[in-house]
Amino acid sequence: MNEEKDLKQTEAYQKYLNTTHRLGRVFTIAVLICLLGAPFLMGAYLSASPNLPAAAKAFLGVGLVYLISCIVEYLIYLPMLGAGGSYLAFITGNLINMKIPCAMNARDIVGVKSGTPENEIISTLSIATSSLVTILILAAGVVLMIPLQPFLQSEALQPAFANVVPALFGAMACKYYRSDRKVALIVLTFMILLYTFLPSLLGSVSMMVIPSGALAIGLSYLSFRKKQKEAADA
Repeated sequence: MNEEKDLKQTEAYQKYLNTTHRLGRVFTIAVLICLLGAPFLMGAYLSASPNLPAAAKAFLGVGLVYLISCIVEYLIYLPMLGAGGSYLAFITGNLINMKIPCAMNARDIVGVKSGTPENEIISTLSIATSSLVTILILAAGVVLMIPLQPFLQSEALQPAFANVVPALFGAMACKYYRSDRKVALIVLTFMILLYTFLPSLLGSVSMMVIPSGALAIGLSYLSFRKKQKEAADA
């Protein structure tokens, strides 16, 4: 009876994944067409087509810089978000600012692990909810922009706007730092020293995920092996 139930659940989950991949690919291609086609449509309407050689040269200059970052982000975020969450997050954007924190917080509240069907569902629901809330807030912001503009542009609020992302990630990181203070302290010290002596790296924050992540993984692995050895000796 249990085997039959597990088989049905596996088939249902596989069907869900197949549908998710099919719809995700369709909408991803549609979004890419819209993004790439918008300049040409505007150019055709205004009779001012973009200079393709200049645009290609500018794209190569920027694209090569962010190519490695894009690959790294994809490899890091995909196991965290699952298929459905990844499609939604990469299409709607704001991964670091909103989607990743929302998905991680929802996962921790529910108590599921990465790579599980439960994490797939929770991540997709949390990112979908985040996207809908973002749309509602943006709509309200557009409507209230003019009456609230003097208040939002006041000097007293400018420091708050400049520190939204650090405050968000600082609050999230605190929980994970407390779970392994030694690893967190070593990685934080290393990155602080690195940015202190090489301030030019401040413009490549996404790229620095690679050395900081590798250091954290290496230290965690050594700590895990040490605990295993101590348990075996005991």
